[in-house]
Amino acid sequence: MPAGSSKKRERQYEHIKEQAEERGTSEKRAKEIAARTVNKERARSGEAKSSSRTSLRDPKSASQRGGERSHRGAQGPTKDQLYEEAKKKNVEGRSTMNKDELRKAVGR
Repeated sequence: MPAGSSKKRERQYEHIKEQAEERGTSEKRAKEIAARTVNKERARSGEAKSSSRTSLRDPKSASQRGGERSHRGAQGPTKDQLYEEAKKKNVEGRSTMNKDELRKAVGR
């Protein structure tokens, strides 16, 4: 977290980082996700000294978007990520499913 951040932003950072780690993201990547999200929120609310144009122009904040754009790369989420999601949803037979079957089972 940048120096001078409010207690609210520090709590937000920790919450986002913990949630990412629970989803199976590495600690390093979870910290990056949390920092980027919090910094964007700080920029949108005028708490940051400088802001990128995309931070200010995006119609939805990261929290409103709720991961809407995550895993939209060429192949989407990995099989491991889908498996973890299926595990949280208690999908039966998940251990023998392939990536496409897991995707269908978790509703993606």
